[in-house]
Amino acid sequence: MDFSTILSNLKIQQLNAMQQASVGAWEEGNDIVLLSPTGSGKTLAYLLPLVSSLKSGVKGVQAVVLVPSRELALQTEQVFKAMGTGFAAMSCYGGRPAMEEHRVMKSLCPSVIIGTPGRMNDHLGKQNIDASTVSLLVIDEFDKCLEFGFQEEMAEVIGKLPRLKRRFLLSATDAEEIPRFTGLNRIARLDFLQGEQSGRLRIYQVLSPVKDKLDTLYKLLCCLGSESVLVFCNHRESVDRVGSYLRSMKVYCETFHGGMEQDDRERALYKFRNGSCSVFISTDLAARGLDIPFIRHIVHYHLPISEDGFIHRNGRTARWDAEGSAYVILHPEERMPDYVHPAPETYVLPETIPAPALPDYVTLYVGKGKKDKINRVDIVGFLSKKGNLGREDIGKVDVKDHHAFVAVSRKKANQVLKLVRNEKIKGVKTLIELAK
Repeated sequence: MDFSTILSNLKIQQLNAMQQASVGAWEEGNDIVLLSPTGSGKTLAYLLPLVSSLKSGVKGVQAVVLVPSRELALQTEQVFKAMGTGFAAMSCYGGRPAMEEHRVMKSLCPSVIIGTPGRMNDHLGKQNIDASTVSLLVIDEFDKCLEFGFQEEMAEVIGKLPRLKRRFLLSATDAEEIPRFTGLNRIARLDFLQGEQSGRLRIYQVLSPVKDKLDTLYKLLCCLGSESVLVFCNHRESVDRVGSYLRSMKVYCETFHGGMEQDDRERALYKFRNGSCSVFISTDLAARGLDIPFIRHIVHYHLPISEDGFIHRNGRTARWDAEGSAYVILHPEERMPDYVHPAPETYVLPETIPAPALPDYVTLYVGKGKKDKINRVDIVGFLSKKGNLGREDIGKVDVKDHHAFVAVSRKKANQVLKLVRNEKIKGVKTLIELAK
């Protein structure tokens, strides 16, 4: 399959300069280190070369993609499947039974596995994956392997893949050195980090009169209205505390961190993506890897622990050709880090603060999904016909195996729930309610 068919399947007209350079460097036979900002299209930049190297009719896993989080594993799997290459791929990650994944492997026979290092070590150690067939390795966000506690797992995975021929490493920040255990040879280094956000990202400082910044954060969010805002905290407990306070002040928000159940994390992320939640509070887990388009504002409730952290957080906005803003909230004992230069201007909160804005959409839960022969077209048609919704009233629809989520206009939500009560989708009665 040529790239034009893949781009057509993805509804992309043409590759950007970074992606073109990546494809060209891979064709020259080198290992690649690609440095490019978050949101610049790095996933496609390595998937296209990877697909070009896969061989039809070959049994076994040919390529392993290592990623730092479950969310990124799932998103990469979805992109690969949307490419329509004819090759099978699956994701592997902690938080679900490894035996279940092994059963899928045996029936699917994937050519590509996208996994977190811990889970990949588990499968390789149990010989659920035949390591002898793996010739391609991709490490997305490779700088994470330099962080404490992560390096050993990465080294262990690579040590279990004895027949690697090509390697592709990607990151949104530069690293002082690349770990020797990656086994890179004949490296082509592609650096697209410089000047990507110049002029499109505005940084402000917001001064909190007291050490506890909650009231200042609340006032700032009220001033930002219903535009999408990603608030970063340094600790899980802080995320929960901020979320509880904002909810008590009638700010509609969702929280996200590694201590939450996977289903709760996915539901929170979905609401933020579909516009039924404007404020998303997270640890640095959301600083990389998550596919969240069109974030307008970043708020650093806590100062990041490093410059890299600041870069990754800010990389969630001003993506591609969009503009964005970042706000650093400082209490009286804090100072702006030296790496933030030039010194940002101060955002002065007005004396009169508006009330918290409501998101334009709400999310409905539909109690049937793919396994019940229900698809997106069925749901949109049902809500249009039975719920009297126009096309502009229906937002993102996400159909899972046994349920679905759909964003609908907040103004029409009560009307819809009344009209569709006791109605059937394709002759099947189902629960439809506001998503919890």
